[in-house]
Amino acid sequence: MSGHNRQKLNYLLKAWPKGTVAVSSWLKEQGVYRQLSEIYEKSSWIESIGHGAFKHADDHVDWSGGVYALQEQLNLNVHVGSRTALRLHGHSHFVPLSEDYPVFLFGLVRFLPVWFRQYKWKQPVKYFHTNSFPYKENVGLTKKEMKTYSITLSSRELAIMEALYLIDKSETYEHASYLMEGLKTLRPAVVQELLEKISSIKVKRLFMHLAERFNHPWIKYINVSNIAFGKGKRVIGKGGSFDSKYNISVPQKK
Repeated sequence: MSGHNRQKLNYLLKAWPKGTVAVSSWLKEQGVYRQLSEIYEKSSWIESIGHGAFKHADDHVDWSGGVYALQEQLNLNVHVGSRTALRLHGHSHFVPLSEDYPVFLFGLVRFLPVWFRQYKWKQPVKYFHTNSFPYKENVGLTKKEMKTYSITLSSRELAIMEALYLIDKSETYEHASYLMEGLKTLRPAVVQELLEKISSIKVKRLFMHLAERFNHPWIKYINVSNIAFGKGKRVIGKGGSFDSKYNISVPQKK
């Protein structure tokens, strides 16, 4: 390898956080074009993990290192949400930590890149494309520092609403209720803004129903007159009790 290419490699390795994926478009921005990346790969400096995606040859990458590339290199509107975000916020006592427990991602991108979808991450990844939340406005999103990089994830306020959105998809009413019961310190201003801006009537009604059921201290600061709850009844699950205030039927507490 020439001295010039080695110098580029040293620069690349400094700019490339350990534990993360690098995509070919980002490598090009660093001056590493396809021919040079092939040289680095043959020299065992980098290793392909899929079409157009690489890792340090001696490195281990997990799903969060892949999410970093989606967000920071490809600028995709994708973030960590629901139960996974709650776990990263420290609510691990409410969320299973087993390796086969899925990671939940949300966003406005219809499909994630093939390399991300096909790579065998240690944990399964479930991605949900939805326009129900104000993702374009970054409402309810925050940053989480990992070891050598940071990723974007839902705040606790948005994460619980995403968990409610997943009821009858990848979430149960019982477990979502359990998650809500533990969220005694949500920020009312963030809750208010989200409830005014999200479009899912089911989520808004469920959120308020559960918040009032558990009588969380922050609920008294929510101005429901500014929230559009829609018309008609909503039914969650089979049978159950009816909340006439929010016009929603939910499974009975066991």
